Amino acid sequence: MQNHGDKVIADLKTQANYLRRQSLTMIYRRQAGHPGGCLSAADIVAALYFKVLRIDPKKPDWEDRDHFILSKGHASALLYSALARRGYFTESELEHWGKLECQLQGHPDRLKTPGVDMTSGILGHGIAIGLGLSLAARLQKRDYHTYVLLGDGECQGGIIWESANACAKFNPGNLIAIVDYNDVQLDGAVHDIMPMEPFADKWRSFRWEVISIDGHDMGQILSALEDAASMTRRPVVIIARTVKGKGVSFMENKAQWHGIPPNEEQYAAAMAELSGEGS
Repeated sequence: MQNHGDKVIADLKTQANYLRRQSLTMIYRRQAGHPGGCLSAADIVAALYFKVLRIDPKKPDWEDRDHFILSKGHASALLYSALARRGYFTESELEHWGKLECQLQGHPDRLKTPGVDMTSGILGHGIAIGLGLSLAARLQKRDYHTYVLLGDGECQGGIIWESANACAKFNPGNLIAIVDYNDVQLDGAVHDIMPMEPFADKWRSFRWEVISIDGHDMGQILSALEDAASMTRRPVVIIARTVKGKGVSFMENKAQWHGIPPNEEQYAAAMAELSGEGS
């Protein structure tokens, strides 16, 4: 495992904490959204947007950029927070999230929002679109990677595995999937509703390289992403074990926080914890 330095790790943790607070603020302000999955994936998204992705906010359509697909599009508050933080648009735009005709729709829309590479809404399409982008890079002789962030509940859908099988045929060595494996979905635990284990073996059976990590350990996240980018023979999936609602004790591992906003009291308590006042 590579040594990334204490400062790099600390800075990325700070960015992840910012993304958690900003996402929760957006969800509270709008009184709609999906806090649990935003909080669980914040460390992964922070590592991508503030360290790994080769992108340029001043040139959102740069043809040689790395591509990022939020397949679990209901976590749009997290993506928009990262895009604003990176400078794709001003942070004041976040206040308009979900309003009619604004550029920040409830689910990401690549035709409306700078920095969005796939319009998402119906779950399960990220791997298929990611494969298409990866093959386009091959045909055009471009040197970019495509990263796809999936939810574990999303992986219950058959289209994920059809796409994984197609990847086994075309071997896109520039495609990296990351699964936010928090084991909680809308109605309860993933392992109760539709168990996915042996999850890693499923991906291996489709000839994917598999890396398993703690999705809240920034060092492991960075090392996994670096290792995945160096594997060019096959597509790679990073299975990141995470905690639904990470960082807010009363939200952690609770299915009810998949898709409901906090009230005023809950929001204040959550922000206090995320600011270090509750520890």
